[in-house]
Amino acid sequence: MIANVLIGAAIFGYASWALVRFINKSKKGKCGACDLKDSCSSKCGVPPKIQ
Repeated sequence: MIANVLIGAAIFGYASWALVRFINKSKKGKCGACDLKDSCSSKCGVPPKIQ
């Protein structure tokens, strides 16, 4: 019985953590939340220069 409660709490705890993390990343925008934002060549958020 206690094992079932612990497993259930672990599952709901992880699901809550994943949901909060997803919401926080989505607030940052597409490039702000990207793991490769420092080495990305698409330069998100930077308008192209007009020559």
